Amino acid sequence: MTTAIPTTAARSHPGAPTTLPVLLATRDDGLLDDVLRLAAAAGVTLDVAHDTGSAIRSWSAAALVLVGSDLVEELAERRPSRHDDVHVIGVGPVPDRTFRAALGVGARAVVELPEGESWLVELLGDVVDGGRAQGGVLGVMPGSGGAGASTFAAAVAQVAARSAPAVLLDLDPWGPGLGRTLGFDEVEGIRWDVLTAASGRLASRSLRAALPTRDGLSLLTYGAGPPPTVDEGSVREVVAAAQRAGDLVLLDLPRTSAGATTGADPAAAALSRCELLVLVVLGTVSGVASAARVATRLAAERAEVGVVVRTVSGAVAPEAVAGALDLSLVADYPSRRRVVEQVDLGLGPVRSSRSPLARAARDVLAWAAQVGP
Repeated sequence: MTTAIPTTAARSHPGAPTTLPVLLATRDDGLLDDVLRLAAAAGVTLDVAHDTGSAIRSWSAAALVLVGSDLVEELAERRPSRHDDVHVIGVGPVPDRTFRAALGVGARAVVELPEGESWLVELLGDVVDGGRAQGGVLGVMPGSGGAGASTFAAAVAQVAARSAPAVLLDLDPWGPGLGRTLGFDEVEGIRWDVLTAASGRLASRSLRAALPTRDGLSLLTYGAGPPPTVDEGSVREVVAAAQRAGDLVLLDLPRTSAGATTGADPAAAALSRCELLVLVVLGTVSGVASAARVATRLAAERAEVGVVVRTVSGAVAPEAVAGALDLSLVADYPSRRRVVEQVDLGLGPVRSSRSPLARAARDVLAWAAQVGP
């Protein structure tokens, strides 16, 4: 439930309540009516201040601050405290002095109506999504070539989506492609090439509606042909939007992201958002040796790291693999030809909830629930 501004000049829109209020500061009745209409479309309650004093008193407590172009200069003179989500709203075209004043209130953007109506509805919709618990971020990374990390990431995503919505992000442009692995090639929705061509804020509702989705699992992967260049900003925006929706976010990460700087490797930007990470290791001597180098590079990351071992008959035991890497053993599963056949048929890696791969995926999700923040 929102807290009303303590002034008789306040007016509230009786929409769905949000955890924190959305503050709108304006004296312009025409602008107020426009924003109230858009807030109704987003299902958001507005607390409205008609003077700078009321706006300043409610500034810090608001989840989102909208400042009318008619009040922005007065508010800039009062130097309000820093707020992470301030936007100036006006009926366009707004004069140049509005842009200068917007800097004084710490605004992230100046939105001109009616052109920016859709953008503003998405912004307001994110406040509703923000009232939910933020989704967790779990990364899956191979310890060596051929470890099967992408297949395992797909398996965890399939199992997780049976209980709650999940989003799987393919961040390995030169990997096999998770669309093929999960049989999503014919599922309608955007891929990275379309998303990277867009600009501006990505709303969680828009992301969920745009991605190919089946059985509770949404997937962002690469289309056919040469992979597009995905920048760091796009990766961060997608992860943040999926989290705001309250979904579990799973990242299929390449080994190159371990130890890379975020500016050089977009996947490294995603790795920095991981709360938890599992390193998938092939249980052979060479697989463990390769994984040891990756584990050393991951040691500087703040994410909690566990190991999942894909076992091979007669090779290194899972407990010995974890001991050699000085990581917690989260799960292990045997290499199975049947999984490869299922993937080749576009059926996804998990067909039975009783399979060893499904069990290992559940073990990872249980570990994440236990040690996650």
